[in-house]
Amino acid sequence: MRKALVAGNWKMNGSKEQAQKLVGELIEDLSSNGQVDVAICPPAIYLDLVSQLVSSSVLKLGSQNCSEHGAGAYTGELSATMLLDIGCEYVILGHSERRAIFSETNQQVAEKFAAAKNAGLVPVLCVGETLEEREAGNTLKVVSSQVDAVLDLLGPQAFEGAVIAYEPVWAIGTGKTATPEQAQEVHAAIRAQVADANKSSAEKLQILYGGSMNAANAESLIAMADIDGGLVGGASLKAKDFLAICQAAQR
Repeated sequence: MRKALVAGNWKMNGSKEQAQKLVGELIEDLSSNGQVDVAICPPAIYLDLVSQLVSSSVLKLGSQNCSEHGAGAYTGELSATMLLDIGCEYVILGHSERRAIFSETNQQVAEKFAAAKNAGLVPVLCVGETLEEREAGNTLKVVSSQVDAVLDLLGPQAFEGAVIAYEPVWAIGTGKTATPEQAQEVHAAIRAQVADANKSSAEKLQILYGGSMNAANAESLIAMADIDGGLVGGASLKAKDFLAICQAAQR
């Protein structure tokens, strides 16, 4: 059975004081938890601080983004090797907000994915459709193209040591959530697509749900056969709610 993963995406929220308080509360409760991997992804400016806070705990550290470039004249960017250097294990790539607000393409996201893997990070590839795409019946087509971009660039071994997060764009920050059955349908399709390229990778691949998962719906979502945890947004900023999701993910 695949081990569950719950990753908290703090987005552009927090302060030094808030980070210290939240991490302290999480560590206190998660100290003996070995059934689920738990990662937190703070804003880049707090990565080094949080790295020090989690260094002797079960909490893992992730970044919300990285550059596709290894080094050079890319003002304001962070390379995957820099993230590894300060203690990151995971990096979120292709989040819908990066795609929509910063115009990241499937190809650019795939290049970032490659840079992260080459550096030794675990890339968390975000995929998902807008409301318009879902209503047009194009959900699986859109998601498949986002996964294919990575497979086309890196080949059948692309998702060895990686994670995919399905995040229906219409359910992010809206209070709406895909039903467990809707989410499972897409998760199963993603696993089947990866299996067509590499069956072994697909069987081990953690596929997270990332559309407004919270303490109330986490258990029913994670109960689905192909949902292996969650990429959690707003609820990850509240220790009680985030811990409840981690509890629901224990298998």
